[in-house]
Amino acid sequence: RAPGLDAASFASADDLLMGLDDRAPACVVADLRMPGRTGLDLQDELARRGLDLPILFISGQADVTSSVRAMKGGAVDFIEKPFADTVLIGAVAAALARHREGQEGRREMHTLEARLARLTPRERQVFALGASGRLNKQVGFELGTTEKTTKVHRARVMEKMEAESLADLVRMAGRLGLTSPPPSSP
Repeated sequence: RAPGLDAASFASADDLLMGLDDRAPACVVADLRMPGRTGLDLQDELARRGLDLPILFISGQADVTSSVRAMKGGAVDFIEKPFADTVLIGAVAAALARHREGQEGRREMHTLEARLARLTPRERQVFALGASGRLNKQVGFELGTTEKTTKVHRARVMEKMEAESLADLVRMAGRLGLTSPPPSSP
């Protein structure tokens, strides 16, 4: 708490799992060896529950196998005891930043998916084809419509997706995985 961080301690991994609130940026600091579930068991359970909380491990009795398993499981750091307070505080700060970024990314993705749900099936086609670099004329040809109709659909896509520019729309399509391959040259 000295550096201004909120902290909560739990007697066991099970106590942590019962009191977990993953809405606020957070990280888990766990020892490899704890009573009941081990730190690696806790990491596995967090992953099983789909909780994307960054976890950093501390241990005075670490072995290479445990360290590798922890890092492959997504641990943000592995600190061996004894360690300086500044090392732990720096690792926690990095883990919190990572969680905050992840939350922002998930919120943005949720917003994009909600906007995408507003599009009609035809508008989705126009969105994907237009974001892949095709001209209105090419999109119209591929969809069997006129260039003018394609322009109307694209304008609706821009409005519904709340895109400020074509570049913004292309970025959104990329995040949503909607881009089609560019048209082939004759």
